Amino acid sequence: MAKDEVYSWRVTREMKAALEDAARRERASVSSLLERIVRSSLDAARREGSQDGAEQRRLHRAAARLIGTLHGGNARRAEQVRQTVRARLARRRAR
Repeated sequence: MAKDEVYSWRVTREMKAALEDAARRERASVSSLLERIVRSSLDAARREGSQDGAEQRRLHRAAARLIGTLHGGNARRAEQVRQTVRARLARRRAR
């Protein structure tokens, strides 16, 4: 595949030396080493993302079975939250 795009970024002197040393050991250019590293990282992120997606789908299926099945016995509980919380705090402070 022809490389026709340029991307550059700043690295520390130590990072540059480590990249050059690794490329020399592999008898490759720094460019090809970086391309391999980046491709590997992107592939791993894609695999991890698909695993996260599968886990999310599993959790959603498990939660969907419970939607609408919880009964609290107080249909106006959401409207009475402020009073309920204040009453509990007052009881706690009275101790």
